[in-house]
Amino acid sequence: MKAPIFALSIAVACSVTASGAASSSISISSSGPVQQLDVGASLDAALADVCIAPRPAAGTDAGGGGDASVAAEYRSIAGGPLRSVLPADGVAADAQVKPYQLRSRLVTNREFKAFLQASPMWQREQAPALFTAPGYLSAIDDANDEAPVIQVSWYAAQAYCASEHARLPRWYEWEFAGKADATQADARDDDAWLSNILRWYADAGKTPPGRVAATPANYYGVHDMHGLVWEWVEDYSGLFVNADSRSSVEKKQLDYCGGAAVSLQDRRNYAVLMRLALLSAMEARQGGANLGFRCARDSTDQGATK
Repeated sequence: MKAPIFALSIAVACSVTASGAASSSISISSSGPVQQLDVGASLDAALADVCIAPRPAAGTDAGGGGDASVAAEYRSIAGGPLRSVLPADGVAADAQVKPYQLRSRLVTNREFKAFLQASPMWQREQAPALFTAPGYLSAIDDANDEAPVIQVSWYAAQAYCASEHARLPRWYEWEFAGKADATQADARDDDAWLSNILRWYADAGKTPPGRVAATPANYYGVHDMHGLVWEWVEDYSGLFVNADSRSSVEKKQLDYCGGAAVSLQDRRNYAVLMRLALLSAMEARQGGANLGFRCARDSTDQGATK
């Protein structure tokens, strides 16, 4: 099955599990009627792990893999209008990003190892094949503990975020924070900033990623939005790229709940197009040698100063 089907099935299972009702089935909602599928205990446990954050043990913290001394930091971001290559109405409208919190650092190998100890159903030997592909976490044992975890599926990333009472960031949330440099909330018109990003994208994956937060944070206090790894987003399966080389104006059509034409002649769009091409080609059970993640949380305006 395609990833969007299972992504939706998890959302439905979460609503059932969170309500307290015991169930050993997954509800899958598509264009047809809701179906019920029987699942085994291991799969049911994995679904519950995606939906419900484990309660931290005594002396630990909900963030940072269980060690209160290195608890994950979330930065409050006020949100606002976002000029995007994927307009909110499929034509030209800005997206309206609500206040949210974004993890200031990518999830590291050390943090994910601690999560695996607390949630063994996500270990390589036990994770359901439905939610992981061959190569899942294949690099974690030999990697630098302070480097970002890679080769992790969308499902496993969501489960980790649930352990921090969080979720994966949505596309517009990621793009909102990702457009900032160290001093500007929107650096997309800065040629030097854009050139640095494109240089990394051209070389991405040629060497293993280094330590997280080895470079200064951006305007929002968030590290490594560019230059270390690609990142999962919660709604990645809503991103579709339909390339048509026959277009008379050298455009590719990117469809998102409608459609938006993005000019390939606009250099500012190149980095976004690369991210779209990568994520739209992924299935949720897959990982990547240069694909990691960070988490996000819903937020009120309180504390969101930028």
